[in-house]
Amino acid sequence: MEKEFKRTLITTALPYANGPVHIGHLAGVYVPADIYARYLRMNGQDVVMVGGSDEHGVPITIKARKENVTPQDIVDRYHKIIKDSFEELGISFDVYSRTTSGEHAKTASEFFKHLYDKGEFVEQASMQLYDPEARQFLADRYVTGKCPHCGNERAYGDQCESCGTSLSPEELIEPKSAITGAKPELRETKHWYLPLDKWEPALRKWILDGHTEWKTNVYGQCKSWLDMGLKPRAVSRDLDWGIPVPVEGAEGKVLYVWFDAPIGYISNTKEILPDTWQTYWKDPETRIINFIGKDNIVFHCIVFPAMLMAYGDGYQLPENVPANEFLNLEGDKISTSRNWAVWLHEYLKDFPGKQDVLRYVLTANAPETKDNDFTWRDFQARNNSELVAILGNFFNRAVVLTHKYYDGMVPEAVKLEAVDTEVMAEIRAVKEQLSHNLDTFHFRDALKDMMNIARIGNKYLQDTEPWKVAKTDKERTASILNTALQICANLAVASEPFIPFAAAKMRSMLGLGCMTWANLGDTQLIKPGMKLSQPELLFEKIEDSAIEAQVARLEESRKQNELAQHQAAPQAPDVDFDTFMKADLRIGTVLECEKVPKADKLLRFLIDDGLGKRTIVSGIAKYYNPEELVGQQVCFIANLPERKLRGITSQGMILSAENPDGSLVLVGPKGPVVPGSQVR
Repeated sequence: MEKEFKRTLITTALPYANGPVHIGHLAGVYVPADIYARYLRMNGQDVVMVGGSDEHGVPITIKARKENVTPQDIVDRYHKIIKDSFEELGISFDVYSRTTSGEHAKTASEFFKHLYDKGEFVEQASMQLYDPEARQFLADRYVTGKCPHCGNERAYGDQCESCGTSLSPEELIEPKSAITGAKPELRETKHWYLPLDKWEPALRKWILDGHTEWKTNVYGQCKSWLDMGLKPRAVSRDLDWGIPVPVEGAEGKVLYVWFDAPIGYISNTKEILPDTWQTYWKDPETRIINFIGKDNIVFHCIVFPAMLMAYGDGYQLPENVPANEFLNLEGDKISTSRNWAVWLHEYLKDFPGKQDVLRYVLTANAPETKDNDFTWRDFQARNNSELVAILGNFFNRAVVLTHKYYDGMVPEAVKLEAVDTEVMAEIRAVKEQLSHNLDTFHFRDALKDMMNIARIGNKYLQDTEPWKVAKTDKERTASILNTALQICANLAVASEPFIPFAAAKMRSMLGLGCMTWANLGDTQLIKPGMKLSQPELLFEKIEDSAIEAQVARLEESRKQNELAQHQAAPQAPDVDFDTFMKADLRIGTVLECEKVPKADKLLRFLIDDGLGKRTIVSGIAKYYNPEELVGQQVCFIANLPERKLRGITSQGMILSAENPDGSLVLVGPKGPVVPGSQVR
């Protein structure tokens, strides 16, 4: 028998405040969490959804050091960007706070101290890398060197971003400090560890026996970790940015971010419910749901529950952790460091008023059971062929026809037929399946169910053809449009969790107030005689130009990444000086330049070489317009044997440099040089 709960606490993974939020975060965590929260609220349930920015840890200190600002400057900037973006997208947090808040510092310190006083930690010394010039221990990300797998010279101590391999600092070839460039030394340091192995039996029973209903990707990853055997995990580290370890002898040490961050769920709840927060964390009749991405499964299913078990005092464990897999972008892994991402704040600027389009597409492509891919062409296709052509088209037709035949007044259904009652029975059947999918966190399937209501509505109008019936039977037309408007009202209810902005527009046009989930399936949501507002489009087509601009932006990022990773070609074999001096390198001025007919790559140059004029054919037509080269000075080899190219005699070779992407740049002097001058 399924357990009944009085309330639900929804937590969402805390995004790192060293950059904005991207679509991978949204698809993995925040859109599904918001869908679920809105659905439960529509069911009249007591729901609290908490979130916040994760503002401690090494990535933030690295960002601050690069920009020569303080870590607080970094987190203040990005916390605002993230918070504002979430609000604009309609993510309905009850509170969105941050781990630099006073409440969080107090809560996290108290949590550590409670475990410390209970003797739940193991104190242990270990050897870690130390920068003798900076006089500080180095986090993995502060160590760089050569990747032992792919040879990338700029690999980090935790991962090589070129080949994606996870690393440890000691694996790097020729490691050095990212702070000073000094060679790190191994020195002893002391830290506190949470003995996860102590809680392994309880975790095995709780997860492997008690939660077989969890998603297979979550259950499977937990089982893998448990089968490998859990080990103690450090809860402190040597760093000057974070919450100080609140015990004597811990100077220069802060709470490790993985220990600090999940306590943010508790401190955020305290912030909004200072008097009743314990009800949402310690009452067995509260259901806790953690929405996270797959990279956080071990922390939310094993580490944080072990922390709560160790603390005791009635803390409840999560009832479910519906983690998603990763969302890729245009066939490549999303990467913040490579700027290979669609950033939410930029999307909202580039596509104003299209919050629902992004919510819809990310839900339709949700990586619920395996990694999935976002492409701009699919984004455009889903908007144009689904939101515009199916959902928007049906709703608009029903409202427009009502205005056309009944001056926008809802007509009375006085001549119902079997097709009308059958179509509403279909809607009720969709409600049952839709509710089941939402209850079980199958949001992608639930979205299909919602869209099925629009498809049913479109088919109903096509089958009944009220525009034809209106010529002969006004009463039957009224019944058809009344039924169509009831479907519209049901669509407004069903779409609220997924596309809330469009749902609000639908309710406004239909003259409806806030609706509950119980209204879904009702055949009398709109009463005869109600006045509809003037119709307006719910969605509009997205043109090719808007998509091409986004693809071009990504291609520019790809190009910049390739340039950053480029390594120069190996040096050619040595030549002696006398051989080199045989090449007669000179400067010439371009007098004429034109494309060679039927040759896409070739340009014909007429050059003033100081000795008269000479013709040179060069394969750089892809990179220059001929007219822009006239008057420029170029470097050329004067003493090459003549050769014919496309029937043109070429008297030398113009020099150009090749970029990593294959593009060519002409070589020439920075200032004016007398034509014929030799290059020495």
